Amino acid sequence: MDAKEPRGTRRPPEIFDRRRRRLARARSAGAFSAHDFLHRRAMADIVDRLETVTRRFSRALFVGAGPLTEMLTPACGVDDVVHMDLAAGRLPAAGARIVGDEESLPFAPGSFDLVVSLLTLHASNDILGALIQARHALKPDGLFLAAALGEGTLANWRTALQDSEIAETGALSARIAPFAAVQDFGHALARAGFAMPVTDVDTVQVVYKDPRNLIRDLRGMGETGALASRPAPLTRRAIASAFARFQEEGGAERFTIVYLTGWSPDASQPKPLKPGSAQASLKEAVKRFENP
Repeated sequence: MDAKEPRGTRRPPEIFDRRRRRLARARSAGAFSAHDFLHRRAMADIVDRLETVTRRFSRALFVGAGPLTEMLTPACGVDDVVHMDLAAGRLPAAGARIVGDEESLPFAPGSFDLVVSLLTLHASNDILGALIQARHALKPDGLFLAAALGEGTLANWRTALQDSEIAETGALSARIAPFAAVQDFGHALARAGFAMPVTDVDTVQVVYKDPRNLIRDLRGMGETGALASRPAPLTRRAIASAFARFQEEGGAERFTIVYLTGWSPDASQPKPLKPGSAQASLKEAVKRFENP
């Protein structure tokens, strides 16, 4: 909940069971390196962004990155790294490691110069609350970077599952988590109090000759079985039908990675001009351009 919102504001609905989310990530730890292509892609993008920032980060928090922090280069300017994950098995073997939840960060305000969240934010029950906590954990003028799965992710598999379940049972259950739109992430960044908030999108297309490999990838990433609601299991017939429908449509799946960038507010940061404070007239500038 935003500290500026009035008391009594309703808590967000529980979409994800945090215990089941932790278990899913723990089960994926042993084989994660065989299914980490999205995480590697997102981490490479985070590295590119850090290399363009001309400053050093003396203390950084990486949430969900695990051993992929090895991809950091000297040009990133990151000194001490604290690793955090919901599941101990997804943490690297060495370094400062904490088992924790970004829905309730266990750090004092102003603890870090940099906070990075790698493909975990989309599974938070309270994205706004998690962003607010990340901002509080930053020092003034600290940088926040996140990669999260966004709207459009798993759209084809979702459709195949829904069509098969309706054909088999005449009913429909929530089986794939909802993903926020890029605009929703942007609004949440601004509401959380970040300065200069920016969001952008990377779309990844993957073709699966065998649709069962999609399920293997999702399990290997730790992205299955975390919904708080527990619908009745699908029959083998319905699952086989979903695989067939998915394959008939080409076996292609889309993953939308939304990148979030924001800065903890500081007096040294540039501020937009107030309306009406311009010293020159746009109308006059256009006239001079048309009639030099």
